[in-house]
Amino acid sequence: MAALVYAAAGAAMLAAALLPRLLGKARVSMPMVFLAVGVVAFAVIGGLPDPDPFTHLDATRHLTELCVIVSLMGAGLALNRPVGWRRWATTWRLLAITMPLSMLAVGLLGWAVLGLGAAAAALLGAVLAPTDPVLATEVQVAEPADDKDQDDDETRFALTSEAGLNDGLAFPFTYLAIALTTAGSGWVVHWIAVDLAWRLGIGVLFGLVIGWLLGKMFFSARSRKFRLAEHAEGFVALAAMFLTYGLTELVDGYGFVAVFVCACTIRAAERSHGYHRVLHQYIEQTERMLTVLIIFLLGGAVATGLLAGVRWQEVLVAAAILLVVRPVAGLVGLIGARTGPRERLVVAFFGVRGVGSVFYLAYALSAGHFEHPEALWRIVAMVVIGSIVVHGITASPSMHVLDRLRARDAA
Repeated sequence: MAALVYAAAGAAMLAAALLPRLLGKARVSMPMVFLAVGVVAFAVIGGLPDPDPFTHLDATRHLTELCVIVSLMGAGLALNRPVGWRRWATTWRLLAITMPLSMLAVGLLGWAVLGLGAAAAALLGAVLAPTDPVLATEVQVAEPADDKDQDDDETRFALTSEAGLNDGLAFPFTYLAIALTTAGSGWVVHWIAVDLAWRLGIGVLFGLVIGWLLGKMFFSARSRKFRLAEHAEGFVALAAMFLTYGLTELVDGYGFVAVFVCACTIRAAERSHGYHRVLHQYIEQTERMLTVLIIFLLGGAVATGLLAGVRWQEVLVAAAILLVVRPVAGLVGLIGARTGPRERLVVAFFGVRGVGSVFYLAYALSAGHFEHPEALWRIVAMVVIGSIVVHGITASPSMHVLDRLRARDAA
């Protein structure tokens, strides 16, 4: 069996390298392929490890946590546009309007249609609020540009920056759901002061400070031995990511926020330097391998009974979250935005749900006592699988049409 595992791992890594190039603009994404492979492998091959995330909460939490922080680092490094109130106006709208509306709508669906209690409904809204930087490569910024004057198109920029920030901003609301399971005295004050203000503030502060220090070291240290940008060491991106995440979590800050802010700050230190491309390529390759593993295991969990006992109400809610809640909330959030109508439709539709939602659910279930945990896993799994399929089929054609129309308008 060990030999089979090694051979399968090698084949999976090779496929992860080849598939993005082989698929091209086809209406099939790499996550769709590995999801199907996971379902088939666990249905046909006996003796494979149990992939059930509900049974292995800690392993699920740590594996998805690693994948998310790697992806957040890559998203921050890829963004070419400097941070600013007006330059990031679309992002702020998605975070301040679309995300709360989505959480409220999902929570109400969980309460009214599925009969969940307040804590479980709030948790469902929190874990399905963040869009995912892991599974959304087709609709996000591809890589850093060496030209400092080159800007990202608004659609890809909005989806990348939104995913980079709302993955961390979902944490306060996850803690809110956990607090509702205890309902002890003073939890409201604790949630506002600690879970919202302190943890978020520390995440931003540590990301800025560590990113600034690392940027100084990478690009302008007095000694050339410390100027790592001159040595093209790509794995340093992992060092920056782990250092930022670990230090922030040690003081109870939001490490997700810190990692993304750190990556943006490093990028701002020397925006046109080619070292950013080296760092991003290393992160992208690491992210791809982790994504392959997680999606493969998700397919295996489906094959071994993760969706057993699913009710039609749960299917209806999952479909509504993907096809109604996010598109409507996205369009509402972008009312009055400077983006064109075509861009608004694409941004509103591609609220990809993925690995981040799995992490938050595993984290919350290991920290609190929620009713109907099996139902929560079924709904989140259906939303993630539905996002992989629906967005995987439509992403490349949609972006191709949008790019073509944009080029025609420019001409």
